[in-house]
Amino acid sequence: MPQTPPAEIAVVFRREYGRAVAVLVRRFGDIDLAEEAVQDAFTKAVDRWPQTGPPPSPAGWIITTAVHTIVDRFRRESIRGERHAQAALLHPVDDDELLEEGPVRDDHLRLIFICCHPALALEARIALTLRLLGGLSTREIARAFLIPETTVAQRLVRAKRKIRDAHIPYRVPHDGDLPERVHGVLAVVYLIFNEGHTASSGDALVRADLTAEAVRLGRLLAALMPDEPEVLGLLALMLLTDARRTARTDAQGNLVLLADQDRTKWDHDLIAEGQALVRQCLRRNQPGPYQIQAAINAVHTDAPSASTTDWRQILTLYDQLMAVAPTPVVALNRAVAVAEAQDPQTALDLVEALDLADYHVYHAVRASLLSRLGRTVEAADAYDRAAGLTANVIEEAYLRRTRDSLDP
Repeated sequence: MPQTPPAEIAVVFRREYGRAVAVLVRRFGDIDLAEEAVQDAFTKAVDRWPQTGPPPSPAGWIITTAVHTIVDRFRRESIRGERHAQAALLHPVDDDELLEEGPVRDDHLRLIFICCHPALALEARIALTLRLLGGLSTREIARAFLIPETTVAQRLVRAKRKIRDAHIPYRVPHDGDLPERVHGVLAVVYLIFNEGHTASSGDALVRADLTAEAVRLGRLLAALMPDEPEVLGLLALMLLTDARRTARTDAQGNLVLLADQDRTKWDHDLIAEGQALVRQCLRRNQPGPYQIQAAINAVHTDAPSASTTDWRQILTLYDQLMAVAPTPVVALNRAVAVAEAQDPQTALDLVEALDLADYHVYHAVRASLLSRLGRTVEAADAYDRAAGLTANVIEEAYLRRTRDSLDP
């Protein structure tokens, strides 16, 4: 009898969970109900597939099993007025509608567009889509937004309630619907990429599955909406960032900062592709946050060594980014450029004016600046704060090593 290892079921879960939930939401109109049924179906798969082997269509098995779970639940609870009414309102969705594609042909990207419904607040759209389709936990989403887990949980609850109470349909958007949804879609793809680029927790610096999926979605978006400059900007940003991946750790798996990386290990094909997209964006002259960030990364990847980096140009680009996206994290990154283009003390003054006390990168940047200014005792404390706030083992190890290397 064929066996199905748990690892293979986990792969099916990551690949099919979002699609299964979306199908059930469209049929039953309740995200919580859909999530519970899909999770129950995967629990049954863990129990059965190792003995029976995987079914010919794992995704179809999960969806069918989940549908049966919900139908059985409604039958058991139909004597209750509210549940009886809800069951009576259910309308079957035929196979043609379930397989409807519309202008977005890729399953995963199509579901992201479906979830990014304009009736929901942008933050709620992004959080909900990351939860359902991006494979991110509530904790990982909270780290991405730099907000408490409870806030993310509340956003998810409110979004689900609004979808249910307002009967917002989970249908494939038409061509005319794409522009009003694309901003949320881009945010989702970028946050998936960021979680892959530097995992918020665990013992690996990078989650290559997430970065690869984000880049794949970025390429699909660029093919789908080639006239949207921010779509091209995001793809360029991800390519230029991912090009440095193999140089970000040494042979022992230790974190290597940008300034110390072996640039011969960078993927120069990705760099060339990303820089070409940046030039294409510049010709359109419609700058947005992703395009400007891509331009910043293009300057970094254009430098043959860290010492030849054009920090003044990078600082100018950060000034532009602050004009269109004045967030504390952008201000923090700008301060790093100020330290290189001007001086560490000016940069430290800017950093210490920011309200980012719960962000480990804030303390790491502050520690580096304090160290450069010879304030080693304060730098050591800041490195300790940074190490205590990250849940990534590789980052924590780097921060503690750097702290221990400070001159007393």
